[in-house]
Amino acid sequence: MNGFIHSTESFGTVDGPGIRFVIFMQGCPMRCLYCHNPDTWKIGSGKEVTAAQLIAEYEKYKEFMHNGGITVSGGEPLVQTEFVTELFAAAKAKNINTCLDTSGVTFNPNDTRSIDELIKYTDLVMLDIKHIDNEAHKKLTGHENKNILAFARYLMQNKVPLWVRHVIVPGITDSSEELMELGQFLAELDNLKAVDVLPYHDMGKIKYKSLGIDYPLENVKPLSKDDAEKAKNIILNGIRKGLKNKKEK
Repeated sequence: MNGFIHSTESFGTVDGPGIRFVIFMQGCPMRCLYCHNPDTWKIGSGKEVTAAQLIAEYEKYKEFMHNGGITVSGGEPLVQTEFVTELFAAAKAKNINTCLDTSGVTFNPNDTRSIDELIKYTDLVMLDIKHIDNEAHKKLTGHENKNILAFARYLMQNKVPLWVRHVIVPGITDSSEELMELGQFLAELDNLKAVDVLPYHDMGKIKYKSLGIDYPLENVKPLSKDDAEKAKNIILNGIRKGLKNKKEK
C-alpha cells in the first residue's frame, strides 16, 4: 500500500515522548483558521511512499531516537487510516514506539472497524481539541466537534494513552468559561496522561502568502507564553473540579 506524505522530520522533540521521527501526512478536511500548514490540505497529493520506505528512513536515525519512536502527524493522518495502520504494524514488529497526532475529525462512532485495527499498534494518541463548544468549533474549523469528543471517549474505553493539545487563540479559544468546560470534559478521561496548552502564533503567514491564500487571522496578535500558562491553569482547575464532582457522585 502507498501513502501520501508532505514531509518528515528526523529530530522531533515536541511530538510525543523522547526524540521522534515525525511523518507529516498529506491531506486534511479541516480548515482551522490558525492552521500554519495550508500546504498539507490537499488530499491525494504529496510524496508517494510505502511503509517499508518510512521504516527504512527511521532506521537511519534510530540511534538518536532516545526514548522516542515514530509519530505520524499531518495534515490529518486519519485521512489515510489504512496506510498508517500498515506503517504502525511494521513499526511494532520492530519494537518501535508509535504515536498518532490527530484531530480525530474523521472518527465515525457508528463504524470503528478501521480505528479498532489501528489502535492495536498505537502506543499513544495526541489529540488536538480545537474548541470545546460545538458551534464555535464549526466557526473555527468548518466541522463539528461531536465526533472528536466521541473519539476521546472511545480511546478511553479502549485504554489507549492520551495526550491532549489545545491552542489558545486570542478572542477565539481563550474564554475562561470554555476553558473550564474543557477541563471538566478532560476529567472524564481516565486515560489522560498530559495536557499541552499552546500559544497561538502567526508564523504560517508566509506560507499563505506564497500560496496566494488570504490569512484568516491577519489582525490577531500572537499569544504570550505567560497567557498560555494562565489558560492552562484554568483548564487544570476545570479538571480538578470535574474530578471532585466525579468523587461526589
